[in-house]
Amino acid sequence: MRRGRKAILLGCAGTLLAGCASMPDSGDVTAVDQPPRADGDSQVRVYGVPPQDGAQPTNIVRSFLDATTSDEADFRTARMYLAKSAKQTWRPFLVTNVLQERPKSEPEAQPGREDADGYTVTLAGSQVATVDANHAYTPEERPYRETIHLIKEGDQWRIDRLPDGLVLGQSDFQRIYRSVNKYYFASYKSESDDPKAGKNVLVADPVYLRQRIKPITSSVEALLGGPTDWLDRVTTSAFPPGTRLAARDLSLDDSNALQVKLSKQAVNTDTAQCKRMAAQLFFTVQDMTRASKISEVELQDPNGNSLCALTQDQAQRDFAAPGHSGHPGQEYFIDAEHRVVTMSDSATEPMPVRGPFGTGKTPLRSVAISRGETTAAGVSGDGRYLYVAGLEGGGERGGPLLTSASAAKNADEGLTAPSWDGLGDLWIADRDAHRSRLLRMREGKGDPEEVTVPGLGQRRIKAIKVAADGIRIAILVEDKGRTTLQLGRVERDGTSAHPTLSVQELRPIAPQLEDVVAASWAGGSRLVVVGREAGGVQQMQFMETDGSASDAQTLPGVNGVKAVAASEDETRPLIADASEGIVRLPPDANWKTVTKDGTAPVYPG
Repeated sequence: MRRGRKAILLGCAGTLLAGCASMPDSGDVTAVDQPPRADGDSQVRVYGVPPQDGAQPTNIVRSFLDATTSDEADFRTARMYLAKSAKQTWRPFLVTNVLQERPKSEPEAQPGREDADGYTVTLAGSQVATVDANHAYTPEERPYRETIHLIKEGDQWRIDRLPDGLVLGQSDFQRIYRSVNKYYFASYKSESDDPKAGKNVLVADPVYLRQRIKPITSSVEALLGGPTDWLDRVTTSAFPPGTRLAARDLSLDDSNALQVKLSKQAVNTDTAQCKRMAAQLFFTVQDMTRASKISEVELQDPNGNSLCALTQDQAQRDFAAPGHSGHPGQEYFIDAEHRVVTMSDSATEPMPVRGPFGTGKTPLRSVAISRGETTAAGVSGDGRYLYVAGLEGGGERGGPLLTSASAAKNADEGLTAPSWDGLGDLWIADRDAHRSRLLRMREGKGDPEEVTVPGLGQRRIKAIKVAADGIRIAILVEDKGRTTLQLGRVERDGTSAHPTLSVQELRPIAPQLEDVVAASWAGGSRLVVVGREAGGVQQMQFMETDGSASDAQTLPGVNGVKAVAASEDETRPLIADASEGIVRLPPDANWKTVTKDGTAPVYPG
């Protein structure tokens, strides 16, 4: 009972701090899941306050904005502030405008015969992002200025004209919404017949959903709505068009299994397609319910008859990230004797790799290890030559597979560090002073193929890191002394005999950073980024691929980072090349020095 009273008091405190709250004294009784049934589905709820008699227009607007931050699925209280006409036309889910702080209201009386009883309030602030009707987040820094108009209905002021959507301060947005990955299958188009291009490669598509309003149901509905616009051209869904939920109150049962009834469109699918649908559901819902490990997903027809089921083991076995060897990837770096060395999380001493790169006879500037950990690609110390060699015993290093067109007079010229995707292809950029070229080498051998980057313009590529799916690529781009991190979408057009690759729609990942030093993939839709804001100090942080700040843990500082590497297995430690040498950050710990002399730390990829 004491714990119960404390929870209620904390709930009251939270609602008062939100500026919009009261203890509800009416309304339906609803069941609340016990944590950790759905992470973020807290028992504490925030509710708006209904309009007060005789409230003035500016107070009506402020209270209306407060009510839009409540945990009501239908904004029932917020709609009480609207005139009858606006109740029918207001569309709160069309867009969410995220401001640095709650908007400030500025009253403007509107004189004139035609609007004698009207009153206009202007909302102003600094916008930082928008979330569209498909739940996609886009950084968008600009001044925000919109108006809300009020009239008198009877003797009470009510809002009759207002912009569609919501306007929230960052703190309210972070409390109400959470980032969730939906999952769709990679579409390799002209290269889809290539045996390497698996049919079951899932791509994470991050969206923002309200975390306390039926979180599992909302994540499944967002999944069925299809991929966001940015990924739509390079992903597909196994769900037949028009598939919807036949029952809308989804939750995990006592064994953490999930049963999902689907509409008739999903009934006439074969077992393979049904399993693919179940895999999309499994990983999407697992991302929403991070505190609970889903044991099984069962798809049912509208009458409750089973269509197929997918267990946790089957999902991990058949739909894991491509290119993984089935065991955790090792950590690698180049030691003071020019050798490529490797070590596990528990090892205290690095060991030279087998093969020619472990001998120290080829001084390297950078290295990349294939995701199967069978092959290494290295760039020579002068940045001019790319070599590829096996990680087996014996064998001689062959000649260079690629020579830079640049003289590579300093560390920022010549070839970038290479990067392997999960399909076994090797990517690299040539940082020619006059023109950057992005190149791909199939299976790390053969002639390099140029990949066009239409959005690059006159800017220069400084570094690249391709995702395991081969669909997304992170690029450090230099423009007039400023280095930013951009995410591009890899499109494969042309024919199967003559495919043409391009990187389309570059978009910023960490727009607040103007000098990005390094970045590495750290999960399905997450990167770890090292950079500094204008006039600030260097910092390391996690960022989502949509440009939003990650809700992952805050990283402790480390001095002078020149390179960073993360595993796409989020339980693995970060490794970095810093002032102290090669350092490692285990989960829930501080940075520890591995060796004082070393460079170019990497995980496979």
